[in-house]
Amino acid sequence: MSRIARSRLLFYLSKNNRSFSSVVTANPPKESIASSASFLNDQPPPPSSPPNTSEKKSWSFLKFGAFTALTGAAIATGYATYAYTLEEMDEKTKAFRESVNHHAVGADASIVDKFQALLYSAAMTVPSKAIELYLDLRRSIEQQVRGFTEPLSEKLLPDLHPLEQHVFTLVLDLNETLIHSDWKRDRGWRTFKRPGVDSFLEHLAQFYEIVVYSDQLSMYVDPILERLDKKGCIHYRLSRSATRYQDGKHYRDLSKLNRDPSRILYVSGHALESSLQPENCVPIKPWKLEADDTALLDLIPFLEYVAHHRPADIRLVLASYQGRDIATEFIERSKEHQRRMQEQKQHGHLWWR
Repeated sequence: MSRIARSRLLFYLSKNNRSFSSVVTANPPKESIASSASFLNDQPPPPSSPPNTSEKKSWSFLKFGAFTALTGAAIATGYATYAYTLEEMDEKTKAFRESVNHHAVGADASIVDKFQALLYSAAMTVPSKAIELYLDLRRSIEQQVRGFTEPLSEKLLPDLHPLEQHVFTLVLDLNETLIHSDWKRDRGWRTFKRPGVDSFLEHLAQFYEIVVYSDQLSMYVDPILERLDKKGCIHYRLSRSATRYQDGKHYRDLSKLNRDPSRILYVSGHALESSLQPENCVPIKPWKLEADDTALLDLIPFLEYVAHHRPADIRLVLASYQGRDIATEFIERSKEHQRRMQEQKQHGHLWWR
């Protein structure tokens, strides 16, 4: 009896479970349906493709190589410009440039030789053209710079007349040698003549070819000399365009005067600092508006003596006065010479007695 009741209970439970599952399957729960617009707005962006690391590395390497090559070329160009002149660079690269132009093989050469010659020509043409471009550019720049730093001509003065070859050339500075320009607030610029300048020019014009060589502009030099030299004692005027610009200063280059250097004297209050040929310099005291100055007049005896005796090389004469005031030393030597002459005359008279 118990066994029959148990079997009926199991049958009843299995039947109820089957009906419950069928109800659940036939009527599923309703879910809210989102619109397509909200779905598109809420969804995350599609994942981007990862960058190509190999391409980035190749591009970085190319940029680094180009930068390194340009930097090396710039350093090499700067060193070559500093260490070698244009002529030296042209001579050193001449063989290389010619080898590129003449590297050819005969018609009977093998295909391999022709291919190698083609590769060599293609690889060396760019450096060769770059060197030629550098030489042309440097030549052009140096010509432009030379126009500002070099004297305007290789011969600043015309040739001497054959009958005047024995004449010495007296080169005079302008500022603080013949004149002094002074500026004050109440009157502006004024130019003063050095004491004795008129007598100095008039007397020495009889013996010398007088040249004024200034580092000032011609627009400043010419008007001053027009008023200073009314008697035409000065033969030639040279201004800043005739100087050599070097180390930030304008120097007088006496080698460009077209005169025998053994017959040139350069008188200046700043002679040793303003000339490239110190062996031709006659330094005098710079004039600073002293009313009792006699430097120009004191120098006349020495310059007149040189003009009359015409030493073979004035540079040797000036070297004997090095470190001394020439005007004062010349007077002392003249007195010593006269004393010796007097002693010789006295000894001669005693001998004849």
